Amino acid sequence: MSERPEKTVLLRGGDVHSPADPFATAMVVERGHVAWVGSEGAADSFADGVDEVIDLRGALVTPAFTDAHVHTTATGLALTGLDLTGVDTLAGALERVRAHAAARPADRVLLGHGWDASAWPERRPPSRRELDEAAGGRPLYLTRADVHSAVVTTALLDLVPHARDLSGYAPDAPLTGAAHHAVRAAAYDSVTPAQRAEAQRAALARAASLGIGSVHECAGPEISGADDLTGLLRLAAEEPGLRVTGYWAEAITSPEGAARVRELGAIGAAGDLFVDGSLGSHTACLHEPYADAPDGTGAAHLDAGAIAAHVTACTEAGIQAGFHAIGDAALSAVVEGVRAAADRLGLARVRAARHRVEHAEMLSPELIAAFAELALTASVQPAFDAAWGGEDAMYAQRLGRERARTLNPYAAMLRAGVPLALGSDSPVTPLDPWGTVRAAAFHRTPEHRISVRAAFTAHTRGGWRAIGRDDAGVLVPGAPADYAVWEAGDLVVQVPDNRVANWSTDPRSGTPGLPDLTPGTPLPVCLRTVVGGRTVHARPNG
Repeated sequence: MSERPEKTVLLRGGDVHSPADPFATAMVVERGHVAWVGSEGAADSFADGVDEVIDLRGALVTPAFTDAHVHTTATGLALTGLDLTGVDTLAGALERVRAHAAARPADRVLLGHGWDASAWPERRPPSRRELDEAAGGRPLYLTRADVHSAVVTTALLDLVPHARDLSGYAPDAPLTGAAHHAVRAAAYDSVTPAQRAEAQRAALARAASLGIGSVHECAGPEISGADDLTGLLRLAAEEPGLRVTGYWAEAITSPEGAARVRELGAIGAAGDLFVDGSLGSHTACLHEPYADAPDGTGAAHLDAGAIAAHVTACTEAGIQAGFHAIGDAALSAVVEGVRAAADRLGLARVRAARHRVEHAEMLSPELIAAFAELALTASVQPAFDAAWGGEDAMYAQRLGRERARTLNPYAAMLRAGVPLALGSDSPVTPLDPWGTVRAAAFHRTPEHRISVRAAFTAHTRGGWRAIGRDDAGVLVPGAPADYAVWEAGDLVVQVPDNRVANWSTDPRSGTPGLPDLTPGTPLPVCLRTVVGGRTVHARPNG
């Protein structure tokens, strides 16, 4: 069964997560929007006037999630191709490469993703000689988990001989910088339009199966190319499915540049416009050297002047600006540049534009205050902390334990009024919305934890607010009917403070409950995802 947006549907007999009624058990959807939410008794008056009645059988209905940072094609290629996520040894990674090469004899270039040598006993990536042997001498492009560096075979380098003369090239080490970008472009040029569309459909279907109703595609000339973005937006417009909002990460300084962004179908020159790189690849730009590479402080790609020029041009053109910034030096440059644009254009005008910063991991109290002052949306990925936080994982290896404990300070950001939008950066970390909420609520550094409710809001309504829509991401009359139905078990109200009881079922609180996300408990299972009143995923027998 698949609802048509023009149908009027009554859902009843479950729990509806809505601020309009914290005890709602029913909802009416009409012409693709929420028409009413309320109690089971009141639902009787609607039953005879709707086209269909759906018995929820105790299931939970919530707003659909928005993943605020996704690379759709790369996600699909990982889902359908060589994925090293979770491989825990160098030998295991090489064996996975051998099996993939044997299974894909016709591929011009073998593509893979997800290795993380910081988690391997060997603590080193595969050498080029090892990769050449495992891939049988064929071209292979294999990105690190953070996608900011890659290991490649000799055969792929031979297709891009000038890469050996570019910055970021080393004879037998992962490629970074310009060398990486050149080799990545050659690798992805091997993907046919049909393969690309297959990967995009696979990624969007996977997202829908997890209760995600919309994604923010972070494209750009150094990431996936204009054809990739326009092809994805065209597919999303032509085929029923998720809402896809596009960003194009190219610095602009003129109205012509802004016009190009609009021509591509993007709503902003934002996303992964790189101010720096990543911590895992030692390219995030820091004020102080890396603990495990004391001669380096990372890479700076844009200075405050370039940032100010970009923000000014975007604000004047009426589009969003945004940047990828992880290290404290990169974030300082962003704040300095945005503040310079505000001095020129007026603070109110810059705040109203809702410019955004992706990742924003190394925020000091002073930088947090500046984000709040400038109304910069922090598009963050709590799964980064789950994967790399803690006393002995990658963050601590790169920065030392003291600096690592300061990363991803979500509680301080919310207290200061910084708008948060949660995402995955898939395929860097997997599409996993409830896991993302859990990671924020059970941050490895306790003082950075936020409530499940706050994290859930940032992963639903926060993504809509990040694109300038305050009317969506919540189940209230008039809002778009983007929702998910879950098998979720008992509902609780969890808080991030372990000094008091961290959950409650007291109905007097008037707070809608959410699933218990305590680590170790099963995550909710998505039974149905609906976008604009149309079913885009239905679990078999669900």
